[in-house]
This record gives sequence, structure tokens and C-alpha cells, in this order.
Amino acid sequence: MINMGYKVKAEKLETWWLDTGKKDDILYANAKILDEYIKKEINGETINTKIEGRVTIQKNAKTINSTIRGPAIIGQNCHIENSFIGPYTSIGNNTQIIESSIEYSVVLENTLIKGVDRLEESLIGRNTKIIKNQKHKTLKLNVGDYSEVEI
Repeated sequence: MINMGYKVKAEKLETWWLDTGKKDDILYANAKILDEYIKKEINGETINTKIEGRVTIQKNAKTINSTIRGPAIIGQNCHIENSFIGPYTSIGNNTQIIESSIEYSVVLENTLIKGVDRLEESLIGRNTKIIKNQKHKTLKLNVGDYSEVEI
């Protein structure tokens, strides 16, 4: 970067630091942040939803007939229905999770997850759709560069 003319500097940190270059590292960092900073704070609507532990549900989010077990965070404008969101899970803004179970995962914004029996230790990117096909046992995937699929 120096050879390309960019300014480079060092800084001494007084707190913990994690390298997040791999999936497991990102999941660990997410868990550590949720452990240290998440409080029970419900700013969205919960209908027949069981909240266990430290869970943050941000404004305009709606949970229906679901269980959210913390530490976990549900972003703004999310719709969670007939689902289980397990501990150490972060759900990005504008995400829909319908009839699914997710645990120890990071789901980025504008994602749809529907009919997935169990999703764990996963990173789900932005604008993603994961839908279980109820009619066929055929698997159809559209996977981006450098991705890993485990079935």
C-alpha cells in the first residue's frame, strides 16, 4: 500500500482485537460482541413470541409465533414468523425469516429464509434467498465466488 501511495499507520490497542478473515472468526467475533453488548431491549412488535435472555429487537421489527433466545439481535423492519432464532445470532435489517430455525449465525440485510429446518454456524450475505422447496428433493443453488456449501 505504501508503494501505491497510500498512507499507512500503526495504532496500539488497549482492548481485545480479533482477526475476522474467516467464517469461524466472524462467528466468534459476533458471539463475543453479543455477549458483551446486547441488552434486553424490545422496540419492535412481538405477537405470541417467547423471548428468552438478552434479546434486542429493533424498531419496526415484528415477531409472530416464534422463540428468540439470546443473546441475539433482530434488525429494523424484520419479519420473523413461526421460527426459532437461537443464541449468538444477528439478523440484519429488512430480513424475513419464515418457518425456519437459525442458531449461531450472522444474517445480513434484505434476506429471505423460508422453510429451513435448521441453519447453524452460517454466514448469510445481503439480498439472499434461502427457500426450502417442499415439492421436490432437487437442490437448486446459485452460489457466489469463494463460497462454501455444506448439505
